[in-house]
Amino acid sequence: MMDTDHNKSGLAIALDIGTTKVCAIAGRRDRHGKLEVLGFGKVNSEGVLRGVVSNIEKTVNAISEAVASAQRSAGTDFKVVHVGIAGQHIKSLQHRGILTRDNDHTEISQRDIERLISDMYKLVLPPGDKILHVIPQEYTVDNEQGITDPIGMSGIRMEANFHIITGQISASNNIYRCVERTGLKVANMTLEPIASAAAVLSEEEKEAGVALVDMGGGTTDITIFKDGIIRHTAVIPFGGNVITKDIKEGCTVMGQQAEKLKIKFGSALAEEVYDNRIISIPGLRGRDHKEVSEKNLARIIQARVEEILDYVIWEVRRSGFERKLIAGIVLTGGGALLNHIDKLAEYHTGMSTRIGVPVEHLAHGYHEQLSSPIYATGVGLLMKGLDDLEAGRIPTPEVVQENEEEFEEDLSGKWYEQLFRKTKEWFEAEPDSEF
Repeated sequence: MMDTDHNKSGLAIALDIGTTKVCAIAGRRDRHGKLEVLGFGKVNSEGVLRGVVSNIEKTVNAISEAVASAQRSAGTDFKVVHVGIAGQHIKSLQHRGILTRDNDHTEISQRDIERLISDMYKLVLPPGDKILHVIPQEYTVDNEQGITDPIGMSGIRMEANFHIITGQISASNNIYRCVERTGLKVANMTLEPIASAAAVLSEEEKEAGVALVDMGGGTTDITIFKDGIIRHTAVIPFGGNVITKDIKEGCTVMGQQAEKLKIKFGSALAEEVYDNRIISIPGLRGRDHKEVSEKNLARIIQARVEEILDYVIWEVRRSGFERKLIAGIVLTGGGALLNHIDKLAEYHTGMSTRIGVPVEHLAHGYHEQLSSPIYATGVGLLMKGLDDLEAGRIPTPEVVQENEEEFEEDLSGKWYEQLFRKTKEWFEAEPDSEF
């Protein structure tokens, strides 16, 4: 029997709303700091197009099913979820911030850094866009450059380079709307490629320089790290679904048949198909069956994957880190399950490639199903949620339950800001108190 009260403390629930699936994962950290997954649910997604919600009703139903499944296996109810955001509307830019301090004798504190970051949120953006993440890069203190952590230093003038990620307000509002229609609250929203990176990349890879390529159903997300810092993020509006569409048209078969062909017989490298078996596909309503050779199927897949990889190469060049990524490429997401895709990526880009699975941070005894690139984003969102919970940026489930009636429901999340402020006051007033 599960100790439900113990599970609730430090419990976070991640919700990955993808183009092909909606996945809910509930978990907490064990005493060794590893992720203990208590429950998860996965259902097919039909209301999401290229990473963006296109049908509210279908998405609400999928979220309800996935969360209900996770609740059953975790043995507890959820009130708050940590969700991801992706899509073609995501853009990134670099900006420099400057802060002139009053006193050079006092140490630079976390508050000074927060002032710099809050200034970045005042940037003028195109209409309809909002800032999702402000990620500090290197700092400069009184002309001393290349400082990664200035806290504790002395100085008057502090500058910083920031990587700023923006997205459409309407896209995030639709996610809020879908989640709140199921009776849940959104605790925070994380860019999906950042979450995937947290789940599958090691600290050594981030330090050496690596490009994470998350091939989902509707989009391919790219995150580039160097010296342990996010240097570039991008979303390519192509994923596994366009490969399926190519098979459907190239082999003149139904969409479901094309998906099955891709999963069961597909290869991203035609050279690796030696047997060249003939695959027989049943015809419609008594019509003759169709025959497809395995090699031709691989040629169709390879052509489209190479096109996606061309976009990846273009984004790596655009980032300015083309010859600086010692750790090469890490492939994750459902597209990484294609046979020989790592070999094709190596041949096509000239960079060493491995498949990333989100098991490094999981505690022993995790469900076998979770050791798949498909769950990279979900596990990463869960890690981000637990980090925020432990840092006091997000209230615990108990606090949410106690204060639920006090705050008005608001799609923009203003009631949550009030709750965070109240939680912060409690933390500062009574650091040892328990909720």
